[in-house]
Amino acid sequence: MAVKIKLTRLGKIRNPQYRIAVADSRTRRDGRAIEIIGRYHPKEEPSLIEINSERAQYWLSVGAQPTEPVLKLLKITGDWQKFKGLPGAEGKLKTPAPKPSKLELFNAALAAAEGGPTTEAATPKKKAPAKKAAAKKAAEADKTTEPEKAPEPEQAEPATAEQAELPAAGEAATES
Repeated sequence: MAVKIKLTRLGKIRNPQYRIAVADSRTRRDGRAIEIIGRYHPKEEPSLIEINSERAQYWLSVGAQPTEPVLKLLKITGDWQKFKGLPGAEGKLKTPAPKPSKLELFNAALAAAEGGPTTEAATPKKKAPAKKAAAKKAAEADKTTEPEKAPEPEQAEPATAEQAELPAAGEAATES
C-alpha cells in the first residue's frame, strides 16, 4: 500500500486550517487517515505549524511520501533535514511573540491613568427597581427590630431580681 503524508482541510471558507495526516494515497483529500501527526493554520501570524517530529520521522522511515505542501512544512520544521541527514535540522520555524498577561496589561493601563480613572463612567449606574428597594428596606427594618427583642430578656432579669429582693426584705421584717 502506498502511503502519503498530506493535508486534510478543515475550517471555514476564508479561514483554512489543515491537519497533517498519514493516509493511503488512494483516499480522497479529507478521507480516512491512518494517523494525524500535526496541524497547520496558514492564516495566523506567524503561521501555526505543529508536527509530531517523532511520528513524522517514523512514517518517513517506513516509506511514506510527503506531498509538496507537506514537504515544505517539513523543511520549515527541520524534520526533512533530520530525515535526510542534511545540515539545518533546527529548521526555520517562526514562533509568535508571547502575549502579555492580563495583569501586566491592567498594571500598564493603571500606570497610564496615573493611579485612577480621570473621568466617570460613560453610562450611569442603573438604579435598583422599586421592588428590590422595598425588599431591602424591609430587610433593614427586620434587622433593627431584632436587636430590640434582645434587650427585653435583659429587662426581665432585673425584674426577677427585684422580686427576689422583695420577699427577702419581707422575711427580714418577719424575723425582727
